[in-house]
Amino acid sequence: MSTTLDDHQSNNHLTGFDITALVIYFILLVGTGFYSMFKYNRSTVKGYFLANRQMPWFCIGASLFASNIGAEHFIGLASSGAAKGTKNLENKMNSPHIYLHVLGISVGAFELNSIAVIQLLGWVFLPVFIATGVSTLPEYMSRRFGGQRIRVYIACLYLLLYILTKISVNIYAASLFINYAFHWDIYLSVLFVLMLTALCTVSGGLASVMYTDTVQAIIMIFGGFVVMFLSYKEIGGLSNLYRRYLNAMPSVINDESYGNMTNIWLNQTNLTSTCGKPTMKSFQILRSISDPDMPWLGFFLGHTPNTIWYWCSDQMMVQRVLAAQTISHARGGTLLAGYLKILPLFMIIIPGMISRTLYPNTVACNQPSVCESICHSKRSCTNIAYPTLILKILPNGFKGVMLAVMLAALISGLTSIFNSASTIFTVDIYPNLLFYRRKKIKNRESMIVGRLFVIVMTLFGIAWIPIVIQMQGSELYIYMQQVIGFLAPPIACIYLLSVLWTRANERGAFAGLMIGFIFGLLRMILEFSQQPPLCGEKDTRFWLIRKVHFMYYALFLFWLTFLTCVIVSLCTEPPTKQQLYRTTFWTRNQKSDTELIKMKQQINSGASFVR
Repeated sequence: MSTTLDDHQSNNHLTGFDITALVIYFILLVGTGFYSMFKYNRSTVKGYFLANRQMPWFCIGASLFASNIGAEHFIGLASSGAAKGTKNLENKMNSPHIYLHVLGISVGAFELNSIAVIQLLGWVFLPVFIATGVSTLPEYMSRRFGGQRIRVYIACLYLLLYILTKISVNIYAASLFINYAFHWDIYLSVLFVLMLTALCTVSGGLASVMYTDTVQAIIMIFGGFVVMFLSYKEIGGLSNLYRRYLNAMPSVINDESYGNMTNIWLNQTNLTSTCGKPTMKSFQILRSISDPDMPWLGFFLGHTPNTIWYWCSDQMMVQRVLAAQTISHARGGTLLAGYLKILPLFMIIIPGMISRTLYPNTVACNQPSVCESICHSKRSCTNIAYPTLILKILPNGFKGVMLAVMLAALISGLTSIFNSASTIFTVDIYPNLLFYRRKKIKNRESMIVGRLFVIVMTLFGIAWIPIVIQMQGSELYIYMQQVIGFLAPPIACIYLLSVLWTRANERGAFAGLMIGFIFGLLRMILEFSQQPPLCGEKDTRFWLIRKVHFMYYALFLFWLTFLTCVIVSLCTEPPTKQQLYRTTFWTRNQKSDTELIKMKQQINSGASFVR
C-alpha cells in the first residue's frame, strides 16, 4: 500500500517565546485566583459556593462563555466542521442504510440556538430562582414540590451528566491536543492540568472560578481570533473555501484493510475515491426534516429542550447568575454571553473546515489503516483538525500561546464543573444520605466535603475517558449532544412545568422524570452498544438508531415526560399554597401572610395619621 500524507510530524519543540507565553498565562491564572481568595469571604457556604452574591455583569457573561466553551468545543466543533460527506448510495448499492455524516457549518446551529435561550434564563427562570432564595437547582425542586426524592434524583442525574459529557470529554479533548501537538505524555500532562484545576477550584470557591473564567475568556477569544484570521488568510477568503472544500479529499484511495468490500465498490461504482467527499449540504445550517445530520424540525423542536436544560436548569450555568450583585447584573451577563456565542461559528467551525481543505491527507483521511497511523483512530482524524491548523499556520513561537488557549479552555470548563458538582453534592446529596441524615451541617464540614468530592469526580471522569474514545468515533461534539439528548429533555420539561404551571405537583413531576429517564437510558444503551459503520460500510445497527434521529427522539422524550406529568398531576391532589409561594413565574412576587398583615397595618397607621 502506498500513501501520500501531509507532513503532520511538525517541529513541535517549544521555543523561548512559547515558554514565556505559558509562564505569563500561569502567572495571570494564579494571580487571579489569589486575588479572589483574599477579596471574598470563603468561610461560609454562601461565600464559597455563591461568591457572596457580589459578581458584576461582565464577570458573569465571561464566566458563562468560558464555562461553556471548553477544550471539547475547540476539538469537537472544528472536527464537526471538517466531518465527512454524505453520499446517497441507496440506488447504487441497493442498501438504504449506507451513509456518512456531513456537518460543515450546520453544527453552528447548536451555538446560535443558545443566543435566545440564554435570555430565558435571565428573564424567566432567574427571577423565580432568586425569589425562592435557593443555592442549587435541586434545592428549588424541594421548595417547589416538597419532599426530597426529586431533589436527590435530580442532583444525582446532574453528576452523571457531568461525568459523561463534561469532565471526561474535556480532559480527553485537551489530552488529544497536547499529545498530537507536542507529543507530551498524556497522563503526566493530564495529571498536571488536573492538579492546577483542582487547586483553583478548592482554594477560592466560585469567586475564584469566575474571576479566572474572565481571564480565560479573554485568552480564548484572543487566541481564537489569531487562528481565525490566519486561516482565512491562508485559504484566500470564504469564496475560496466554498470552492475548495467541496473537493477536499485525500490522495490515498487504496487500502487493503477494506478487503472485499473495497473491491466491490471499486468494481461496481468506483465510490471509494469519493467516500466521505463533502457535498453542498456542508454550507447549509438547517436542512430537510429527513436529513440524517441536521433536520430543521428535529433541531428546533427536539434540540431546544436540551438547550433549555443546559442554560436554564443546569447548576453549572445557573450558579453563575445566582452569584450576581443584582438581577440587572445577571441579565447583563446573559446578554454578554449571548453576543459571545456568535463567535464559535467563525472562530472554530469554519477554521475546522479550512483545516480539512488545506490538509486533506491527514484531517480528511478515509482509509482505516491510514487514519490509524495518523491519529490512532480507524474511523476518522477530523478530531485533529484544529491542532493541525495550529501547527501548520501559526508562526514559530506562537504554539505556546495556543497551548495557553487550550489550557484556558480546559481549566475554565473543569473549574466550573468541579465547583458546581461539589455544590450539588454538599447541599443536596450529602445531608440526605441515608446513613448520615442531619438537618444542620457546619460550614467547615461542608467546605471539606465539597473539596474532597472534587477529587472523587475527577477520578470518575478519568475512568470514563476510554469509554468516550470508543463511543464518540470521530464526532466528539455530536457524542455530547447525543448523551444530553437522551438524558436532559425530561429535566428541561419538569423545570418548565415547575416554573410556568402552578398545577404541577410532586407525584406528576416524579413520574414524568422516571418515565423519561427509562426511555432515554434505553436509547442511549442501544446507541452506544453498537459502533457506527466505517466509511463505506453498511449500517446494520438497530432500526431505532438508523431510522429515528436522536433529536426526534429527544422531542419524544420531552412530550412523553410532559404528558406523564400533566396526567398524573391532574389525577392527584394539587400542590399546597406553601409549595407555590414564590416558586413559579406567576407567584414570584407573592407576599406572605405576615407581610400582608404588616402592609395592612402600615396602611391603617398612615390613614390614622392623616386623619
